Amino acid sequence: MLQTAKREFREETGLPIDGEFIELTPLRQPGGKLVHAWAVNGEIDPSCVKSNTFSMEWPPRSGMQRQFPEVDRAQWFAIPEAVENLLPGQRGFLEELKQKVGAGPTAFPAQTPHDPKRR
Repeated sequence: MLQTAKREFREETGLPIDGEFIELTPLRQPGGKLVHAWAVNGEIDPSCVKSNTFSMEWPPRSGMQRQFPEVDRAQWFAIPEAVENLLPGQRGFLEELKQKVGAGPTAFPAQTPHDPKRR
């Protein structure tokens, strides 16, 4: 699964990711999906993130397909801000990471999924 996560990271950011990965406990989301996550210490310039795109019907029930980036921006957040910017069902990843690394990193990168309704 880690190889899949690395591939997804590259597809969604345009950047490779390497290092010593910390596996986090999978979290079941409110909709039932089981999300797997890893953490890795590294540096990424948010301005270098180049997302791939996905196609969806937009506006809803219009019959028209549009392309949207999977990630519309990347940004570094302090942990309290990161918690606020994550989906509620994924906030446990940060809590577990804080326990595993102790006082380690004070900021984490965040990818903001594209939401066509925000436009």
